[in-house]
Parts: sequence; structure tokens; C-alpha cells
Amino acid sequence: MKNNLPLNQIINGDSIDILKTFPRESVDVVFADPPYNLQLQKELWRPNQTKVDAVNDAWDKFDDFQAYDSFTVAWLEAVRAVMKPKSSIWVSGTYHNIFRVGKIMQDIGFWLLNTVVWYKRNAMPNFNGTRLKNDVEFVIWAKKSEKSSYHFNYQLMKRFNDEKQLGSVWEIPVTSRSERLSDAGGNKLHSTQKPEALLRRILLAAGKPNDTVLDPFSGTGTTAAMAKYLHMNWIGIERDEQYIEPSRQRIESVVPISSNDRLFQAFAQTKPPKVEFRKLIKHGYLEIGQTLYLDKTDYEAQILENGSLKYNGHQGSIHQLGKQLKGTQSCNGWTHWRYKDVESGEKMLIDTLRHNYRLKEYDYDSLT
Repeated sequence: MKNNLPLNQIINGDSIDILKTFPRESVDVVFADPPYNLQLQKELWRPNQTKVDAVNDAWDKFDDFQAYDSFTVAWLEAVRAVMKPKSSIWVSGTYHNIFRVGKIMQDIGFWLLNTVVWYKRNAMPNFNGTRLKNDVEFVIWAKKSEKSSYHFNYQLMKRFNDEKQLGSVWEIPVTSRSERLSDAGGNKLHSTQKPEALLRRILLAAGKPNDTVLDPFSGTGTTAAMAKYLHMNWIGIERDEQYIEPSRQRIESVVPISSNDRLFQAFAQTKPPKVEFRKLIKHGYLEIGQTLYLDKTDYEAQILENGSLKYNGHQGSIHQLGKQLKGTQSCNGWTHWRYKDVESGEKMLIDTLRHNYRLKEYDYDSLT
């Protein structure tokens, strides 16, 4: 137990009561998948007269919106108390509840960072044809307060979008049959089990190895399983006893990713390997005397033997000369200077060459 936290355990009980026993400011990342309060009024049937296995569990039923809001305030305040100043929280939901949850989060002091739209291409259709197909869920990402900081693996997230800045629409299939836990009768054990790919990406975005991850509505243990896989500590709290032992068995079977695996190496480092501009010249990615082009300008500079650039009597690094010619306070030369590709003739960012160098020299490949 670290700092009196019950690390790497699934605890059976009410999360609001249990969190009050935790030390304040003790967890690094929170993922919460609370009840959605779907307000289903009747059974759902497919056109072939088979019953839809919908969310009609007792834990998703509330007397009214006021009761749901009171519950939401209570668990969010309990969670916020145990979050470290530099921590962040991810809360999932559907259109039934996410807007109420978001308002309450703002009311009690959380500062919203993003709302991820989780797009499920293989989502269940609307069998009655009375509404649009509901193929998205939402995940609110927030930090503890407006003035608090948080951890974000920005460069790592680019690897889920062809090395470009990752957006807030994530296409991830619903939980597959191979992942889904079943009860003794072969039916799905939990009606809202989240896919491992979703939790893996969330933890990769906001955490680092050895961080402590809290899931106050643990369910089938997906958060804990992915935390263990990524060498993170985890705590799961689950009220319904029927999910406890199956989730423990699931987590027990997880084999953590090898420390030599490329995914783990990228996750473990906070910044990508540094690359000096001269190394691109030394290893043949660029040549002395080659022309580089400053984006959105007519400036063309030549590469000198010492790795600096020269233009019309002006000389400096890719950053210094870029700043001088653009007349700005700063300039990241990697994302402003371009080279002409020999095969296509297109002008490409030199940052592309830096990325290619990392792939080859550091075995720092893209992640899927």
C-alpha cells in the first residue's frame, strides 16, 4: 500500500463512502463511467422479434433528474478531493447524461479541457426507425481547477493520427466478443463494458508509468486491466458484487507490456528523442548547399556545412533565421522550413525528415 492507498485492488462498496477514507490529493488519473440514467420506459425489440439486451440494470435507475444530479455532485466531489493538483479526469456518458455531468463538473470547480466524441461505426442501429442511429458517446476530459496543471502526452497522441495532431473524434469499435465478459448463461456480464482500445488511449494520453489510476465505477475492470498493461498502479471501486470476481480474474490474466516494447518506450518518455539539424545532414537526409523554403514567404536559404542556413547575407540556425526573416518573437524551424522532395517535387516540412530519422535511428515507430 502506497500512501495508505489500496493499490492494485478492486474494492467492493460505494465509491462515495470509500473515497472519503483515501488520502487527499493521492491519485494521478481518473476514468469514470458512471450510470447514464437512460430512463428506459419499456423493453426494446428487433424487427426479427428478438429482445435487445439494453441497459436496464438497477444501478442505472434514478427517481428523477434531481436524484441523479445529487448523486453526480456527491461522487464528483469525492473524486475531486483525492485528485492531485496535476491530475486529470475523464468521464464518459451519452446524450442522456453528459450535459448534466458537464455542467455539474464546472459548477464544483473542474476546468474542462476537451470533449472527446467516441464514434462507434459498429454501434447498434435504431430498430424502430424513429430516431437517428446513436453511434457516438462522449468523454469529458478535465483538470482539477482552472489554475491547476495536468499531464498530456501530446507527441504520443499524434501516433494515432498519422503523426498529425490528434483531434477529439475517436473512431473505436464497441467492445468485441473476445473482450466482453460473460455470465454463467453466456450473456454479456455488464451492459456498458468499454473497449480496451478506448481506455488504453485515454491512459496513454494523460498518464505515465507508475501513476495511480482511479476508476470509481470499475464494472468489469477495463480501466484496471489497461493500467496494469501499461505498468500503472490502479484502484477500482465497484458496488455490485456480481462484477467483482470476474473483473479480478480478468485483471489477473493481464500480462504487462514488455519494457522493451516500442509502445511502452514511447509512453515512458515524456519527450521524443532530440534530433540536431546537423544529424540530418550527416545521415544524408539533407545536403550541404541544398535549398530550404520558408513557408508562406518567398525566402529561400541554403544549408551551410556547419548546419546553419544562409540567406542574402543573413545566417543562423533554422530557428534563428526563421525568426529573423518572419519578424516574429520565436520560430520553430522544424515546422516552418520546407525541402523539395526529389520524386514528387512537392515542398515538405523538414519535420518530416526529423520524424523519419527517429523511426530509423531510435526504432520509434508509429503506434496503432
